[in-house]
Amino acid sequence: METYQKLLLENKAWAAERVADNPEYFNRLAEIQKPEFLWIGCSDSRVPANEITGTQPGEIFVHRNVANLVVNTDVNLLAVLDYAVTHLKVKHVIVCGHYGCGGVKAAASNTDYKPVLNMWLRNIKDVIRTHRHDLNAIQDENARHERLVELNVQEQVMNLAKSAIIQKAWKREQRPDLHGWVYGLRDGLIKPVFEMKAGTSIDPLYEFDGL
Repeated sequence: METYQKLLLENKAWAAERVADNPEYFNRLAEIQKPEFLWIGCSDSRVPANEITGTQPGEIFVHRNVANLVVNTDVNLLAVLDYAVTHLKVKHVIVCGHYGCGGVKAAASNTDYKPVLNMWLRNIKDVIRTHRHDLNAIQDENARHERLVELNVQEQVMNLAKSAIIQKAWKREQRPDLHGWVYGLRDGLIKPVFEMKAGTSIDPLYEFDGL
């Protein structure tokens, strides 16, 4: 049996189990989607949003990319953000990174990963440049990497606040709150590292008029 065929068999078993527990399970999901949370996480297969938060399908709206970045030219991310904030009316947006992130490690090196990855990882290199003084003060390489993971999450949360999508929702509806979390692969625990309540002041340079 091919490995992908096993996935299909597991899907059938999972669906049957859900219906056995609750015959209306899929009817409920099909009718409405009203999550309170948007999760912007890493594509790493070891960090599944629903499993590590103990939530069910329909409770978290999810976007994932390499190293959980919020890039102001990423139309995919912005489309997800706009839909979640403007139409689903989520109350919280969570950026969740994880210790041991390969994307963050790659960005901290000088390896040439060829055009597309180089372009993407450049966003993390900018985080390193911004916080170079603090990072260089950390002698232990592993501790320095973990701190970079946290700082990367912090910068991505701030990037959310710089968007017109978030600013408009803050001004009109005083939501959503923004959260920066880091997941530990070794212990399975989530560590909150940064937060911005709705309406938090940011550098006026990034504020939009007339929202």
